[in-house]
Amino acid sequence: MTTTALPQARLPRIAVLGAGHVGPVIARIAIEAGYKVSIAASGNPDEIELIAQVLAPGAEPRWIADAIKEADIVVLAIPLHRFTTLDPSLLDHKLVVDVMNYWPPVDGVQELFEDDQYSSSEIVQRRLTGSTVVKTLNHIGYHELADERRPEGSPERRALGVAGDDPHAVDMVAEFIEHIGYDAVRFERLRMGRLFEPGGPVFGASLHRAEFELAVRAEAV
Repeated sequence: MTTTALPQARLPRIAVLGAGHVGPVIARIAIEAGYKVSIAASGNPDEIELIAQVLAPGAEPRWIADAIKEADIVVLAIPLHRFTTLDPSLLDHKLVVDVMNYWPPVDGVQELFEDDQYSSSEIVQRRLTGSTVVKTLNHIGYHELADERRPEGSPERRALGVAGDDPHAVDMVAEFIEHIGYDAVRFERLRMGRLFEPGGPVFGASLHRAEFELAVRAEAV
C-alpha cells in the first residue's frame, strides 16, 4: 500500500537519525508520503549511501549535524544504548520524535533509563533540555510500518499513539502520522508515552482507533 503524496511545500522536512532496521523504513514511507527526508548515522554519510539507495530511495545521506540543522522534525531511531553518545546541543530548538524503546535484554542495563518514575521518553526529554520531544512509532514493528498503512477513512486503518507536553508539537507529529497512513491518537502529556512502551497495553498491538482508545482508557490517568 502506498499513501498519496502531498506537495512538499506544505510539509515539514524530516531528518531520520539511525540507519539500522527502523530508520530506513521510516525514511522510505515518509518519502512516499511526499516528505523531503535526510538520513544520518553516527559516521560518514558515504557509509550509508547504499543503505539509503536500497531501503529508502530518495532519502539524502547527511552528516548528523547537517541533517538536524535543516530539519523541522528529527526522528530519533538510534539504538537506545547509543543515545548518551549523541550531543544534546545538536538538537536544541528542534522537534524530536522519539521512537526508541528500552529493552535491557537487547541494550543491556542502561543506568540512565533505570528510573521507573519516568517513562523512557521523559528521560530522553530530561537530557535533551533544549528540544521538544514527542513519543510515537515505538509500538509498531519496523516490518509492519510499510505494510499496515491504509488510506484515510479505511476501516482497516491502524491507530498509533502520539504523546507530548507541547500541543503544537503533538499536532505537528500527529499530522505526520496521519499522512504516512495511520490514525493518530493524541495524548497531552509526554508521560503517557509509557502506555506505548514494552509491556504497555498497545505495544505491538494492531488496533483501530476505537480499540486503541479503549485499550489505554483504564491506564490513561
